[in-house]
Amino acid sequence: MFKKVITVCILGFYTVFCSAQQVRPSKSSEIYREIKTLKHLPKVLYLAAHPDDENTGLLSWLINDQNVETGYLSLTRGDGGQNLLGTEQGAALGLIRTHELLEARKLDGAQQFFTRAIDFGFSKNTTDTFKQWDADSITADVVWVIRKFRPDVIICRFPPTAAAGHGQHAASAVVAEKAFKLAGDKTAFPDQLKYVNAWQPKRVLWNTFRFGGVNTTAENQLKVTVGQYDAQLGMGYGELAGLSRSLHKSQGAGTQSVAGIRTEYFSHVIGEPAKTTLFDGIVKTWTSQGNADIDQSLDAIISAFNFNNPDLSLPALLALRKKVMALKDGDLKKDKIKSLDNIILSCAGFMGEVVTNQAEAVAGDHYNFRLNLISRATNSVVLENIKWLNQSESFNRKLSKDSLITIQHDIQIPADAALTEPYWLAKPAVNAATFSVPNDTLVGLPEAESPLNVLLDVKIGSEKFQVKLPLSFKKLDPVRGDVVEALRIVPALELKFTQPLYWVKENEDLPLSLNVKINSNKQYSNGILNLMYNGERLGSAEVSSLNGKDTTIDYVIPKAKLAAIHSARLPLDANFVADGVTYNKKQVLIQYPHLPSLQYFAPATVTVMKSDIQANVKKVGYIEGAGDFIPEFLRIAGIQVDVLKDEDFYGNIDESGKNGSQSKLSQYDAIVLGIRANNTEKKLGRWMPFLWSYVKAGGNLMMQYNTNQDTTVDKLGMYNFSIANKRVTEENAKVTLLNPNHKLLNFPNKITTDDFKGWVQERGAYFPAQWDAAYEPLFEMHDADEEPLQGSTLYAKYGKGNFIYTPLAFFRQLPAGNVGAARLFLNFLSAQKN
Repeated sequence: MFKKVITVCILGFYTVFCSAQQVRPSKSSEIYREIKTLKHLPKVLYLAAHPDDENTGLLSWLINDQNVETGYLSLTRGDGGQNLLGTEQGAALGLIRTHELLEARKLDGAQQFFTRAIDFGFSKNTTDTFKQWDADSITADVVWVIRKFRPDVIICRFPPTAAAGHGQHAASAVVAEKAFKLAGDKTAFPDQLKYVNAWQPKRVLWNTFRFGGVNTTAENQLKVTVGQYDAQLGMGYGELAGLSRSLHKSQGAGTQSVAGIRTEYFSHVIGEPAKTTLFDGIVKTWTSQGNADIDQSLDAIISAFNFNNPDLSLPALLALRKKVMALKDGDLKKDKIKSLDNIILSCAGFMGEVVTNQAEAVAGDHYNFRLNLISRATNSVVLENIKWLNQSESFNRKLSKDSLITIQHDIQIPADAALTEPYWLAKPAVNAATFSVPNDTLVGLPEAESPLNVLLDVKIGSEKFQVKLPLSFKKLDPVRGDVVEALRIVPALELKFTQPLYWVKENEDLPLSLNVKINSNKQYSNGILNLMYNGERLGSAEVSSLNGKDTTIDYVIPKAKLAAIHSARLPLDANFVADGVTYNKKQVLIQYPHLPSLQYFAPATVTVMKSDIQANVKKVGYIEGAGDFIPEFLRIAGIQVDVLKDEDFYGNIDESGKNGSQSKLSQYDAIVLGIRANNTEKKLGRWMPFLWSYVKAGGNLMMQYNTNQDTTVDKLGMYNFSIANKRVTEENAKVTLLNPNHKLLNFPNKITTDDFKGWVQERGAYFPAQWDAAYEPLFEMHDADEEPLQGSTLYAKYGKGNFIYTPLAFFRQLPAGNVGAARLFLNFLSAQKN
């Protein structure tokens, strides 16, 4: 069933309920399932490398059919992938995918874990992967999660071999086996034992698969039947899995909800082999563990459970709680009390929230909050005390059944309150492949618990609980209804450049005009804006009377100062000094309908590209693919960019009744197809004949990379070529110019191998493997110890025009301000001018 939002932590003699933004009761069917899960002691940890690697069908079956606590450990947050929703890359994309995973887990019911590993992009084998990832530190993180979650069975999605299809996939299996051997060893990572005990799982299995043409299943492997229909869900587990997986929207991972049973296969990796079930040889029940009275109590509660009146189970649940609290196994007691207290609060029909009308707050300021409480239990819940951050107030008030209580209270945000941002982004990363975590005990968590909470002391029967309600923001959205999100703590002042890039041509004697937008959340009578380069101040400007949003400051850097800096790529920093405080952060706010508002802060920086970059095009038509930055880059370069729509192809009918779209397309110096346009633009099939006619008449068409998955058009070019999963992942791989005199490499910019220096993450992906003789390849490149590839850019003359297919990773290089990539891209656009 849907996963409940309440989690529980033990503090002293109280149970602390920690919610996402509200404490809300589960539905009766969910409560019933959670009670049944209390009867089952085994746990399963599923382990892979990325968001969307998990087998959601198996997770759904384990949780909802077997009633076994299950978690998914994704080594990374998917930071290195592509984004089908927008232009976010890197850390921002990882944040989106973290929360897409959390939304998926709400559906299938699994818990979610991560390590500190950063997804640095595709790697071809474990050797490449462990050149980036530190195997010991990633193993330590996995050991920590094992010791904290205490699974009996670990299931890997991938093998440690080439069959994994991705070096990070294979690395996840390597790390899983190492962690299995070390988790029960008290001499391994001993600092962890200050917080958790050593724990030895029973076995590691590999969940074999059929992916495309790769089949790793075999009939002699352990087999499990999944996908059964569940009347309480109203669907089968395969159908639930499709809904869950389809929440990976940034990856375009929409998945069919398939009804009916199917077989999952498992190969033994290490530990005690399983012969008949996943749980062979594992203590499964309280009776087997020596606590038959707990089993008997649970059986009675399950038998008597009333779906219409779950509060009738409260007396028996409270009695069961006393038995669990008497357990000598401290880890087991802590774990099961957490689950049991969730159930008790849900049976009481308890809801609590602390909300304000403002989405953002500044440390030190006062805000009015509303505490809303309600209980639906016949046996009353007593509110004994409220702690408003640092001020306690006694109540001793019974919550009448189904009667909402609202208490208004002014709360001052502590002056030292931290900014609201993901814990793994609060500090600069250790390196390109490892996040910096401020507190090691945060490792594994999808996100940190809110530090700003109102604590309620409540009593149900004779048992006392402490309920933790985070400070939240609540609004009524006319489309979505009530929206409740985390209250976001922001700086008193934020600033950012109005453009992500600036472009200075060395051969033009012009200064650089910059615009900095200042967002002040309190009033400042005056301040100083500073622009910095490598720690040195390039200039400053006095600013007065700041109070409010979006004050834009124009600043001009003289040409002489720019000329004195001998670099083609200038990172500039901005800071603002007011009342003796220096502000230098910009807010990154991410908002999509399927996710809560996401926020983090980054230095207020901008990249200035300073080089002899020529552009001989004025007007470009762009067909959007997956979200990318290139249209904005072209506009920054002074080029008009029109995003083409259906009417641009069909909209012009001349007086004779003939379609005049061709004449409209002919106004463009070049037409560019965005990345994966053939995967995302479903109208491309009927547009392609017009684009071919445009080229034949003298146009210049440039197509960026596509994949072979979910394509719209079978034939992309005027002449045939086939796309393969061939790529160059080494960003510094040697590049050979096959024909240095080719016009695309000489006009308007002279391209040399120096233009391939400083590329980020990769050279390119999904290179063509075969192509018609009409195409001319421009470059040769390859990763270490691999065969040379010539498919990174294909050029063909067609009629009077030009066609270019280039899977080079311009969508990564241009946002990074890579001058060489910019020069090459503009050459491609200028092909028809030569």
